[in-house]
Amino acid sequence: MIRTRKSRTVAAATAVLLSLAAAGCSKNANGSSGSDSASPGAAPVALAGSVTFNQTNLAKLDAALKSALAGKDLSKVDIAMVVNVAADYWKAGQVGFLKGCSDLGISKSKCTYFAPPNGKLTEQNSELETLRSQGVTGYSISAIDPTSAAGTIHTDVQKGIGVLAIDSPLPGTDAASLYLGTPNYTAGFQAGTAMKQVLGGKGKVAILVGSLTASNATQRIAGFEDALKGTKITVAQKVNDNLQASTATSDAETILANNPDVTGLYGVYSYDGPALAQAVTSAGKTASVHIVSDDSDAQTLKFIESGVISGTVVQMPYQQGYTGAYILAAEKVLGKSAAMALVKPYLEKDGSTLSSGVGLVTKSDLSAYQSLESQLGIG
Repeated sequence: MIRTRKSRTVAAATAVLLSLAAAGCSKNANGSSGSDSASPGAAPVALAGSVTFNQTNLAKLDAALKSALAGKDLSKVDIAMVVNVAADYWKAGQVGFLKGCSDLGISKSKCTYFAPPNGKLTEQNSELETLRSQGVTGYSISAIDPTSAAGTIHTDVQKGIGVLAIDSPLPGTDAASLYLGTPNYTAGFQAGTAMKQVLGGKGKVAILVGSLTASNATQRIAGFEDALKGTKITVAQKVNDNLQASTATSDAETILANNPDVTGLYGVYSYDGPALAQAVTSAGKTASVHIVSDDSDAQTLKFIESGVISGTVVQMPYQQGYTGAYILAAEKVLGKSAAMALVKPYLEKDGSTLSSGVGLVTKSDLSAYQSLESQLGIG
């Protein structure tokens, strides 16, 4: 990123990614693995990981933002990162956020990280009220309910508070112009492609997710279903577990008990993978029911290692925290227009998405991914 020890860390991490790509983790134009030959009725095949992120571009952006901030007074910057649930997934985001603040020279007391203990909207709203009363100058947010958040976001933006959407876009709000996170449709398509491979193009699957309304969830499910088109795989159910891992496990147990023909489970939120793995293990169906999940919680990676989860689509929450801190600081000190001018060259074709990357971790490349996590200080 910048010319410090951090840049060497990212360079090493990038080297890991490049070595994975050289090993054959290439992708074709529709986002699927180059080895994907699954067609209706084809035999299941072993997954090959494609661990690629947007590290290089984000490192350039971080350097540009820091250069623009050099010599400026950052004493009035007071920023926060507000996520949607207290899950292991977000620990990497917290590490990245606090590291970004540290690298910019912003006091830890002016960099607040908050995760709702129970993933409840009331908890998130209460924290936003607290931040506002304490004089926050900007915050990044993974909104639990984008529709409910629209009014609060409008009020904050009108007061000059910067609001950055992370993890899930905020369409129809005053924070719709910039989203830092995974292109969720692409992530869902990657998950669907993986499911198509492990099921050999036929079977019945169920989708379990923490919200059926959040943009990240709806976009991922859309991508997942589009990847299955043209196969003999059908989606039997879509179940909302309301951000509760225990509910996801019980829902999966019920699905498996009542639908013996279900051969695949897709867990969309970070805790869903381990929850589904526990249900499949309890049912004694690890050999017949294939799981594809999202994110890389420690438990998820353990189930990848044991083979209970076939593959997991991974994001880079660390970068959502790190680059998010840089953007919020730049918007306060430089102004939103100047900050966006620096961000614009790195946006996706839609003009609003700043991708933190997407990949797929399988058993074959698990050790390389864990090495990357360790290098970033999030292992």
